[in-house]
Amino acid sequence: MITIYHNPRCGKSRDGLAFIQSLDVEYEIVKYLETPLSNKKLKEIIKKLKHKPIELIRIKEPIWTAHFKGKNLTDEQIIQAMVEYPILIERPIVVYGEQAIVARPHERIKDIL
Repeated sequence: MITIYHNPRCGKSRDGLAFIQSLDVEYEIVKYLETPLSNKKLKEIIKKLKHKPIELIRIKEPIWTAHFKGKNLTDEQIIQAMVEYPILIERPIVVYGEQAIVARPHERIKDIL
């Protein structure tokens, strides 16, 4: 099953969801702003993405620039910032089995199927 971590207010996230819905696959939608990710779940996703935590941050978000920009943060501190402020998480994230991608552009979803 495909899982999409989705923000309905984001056009790129809506594009990713529409692409998944066009496929003949089972999928699950996680609206991570309504149901924030735990520290453990976020670490699992980051591991599947094969990214450093900072690569998942939306660095232009006002919360990031106001509270975190320019600070020398550890990976754990960056992950905790995403747990506390899920709006900081890049989107959409699509997970399929042990693989994950940030689906920007949405055609990248094909890469993990």
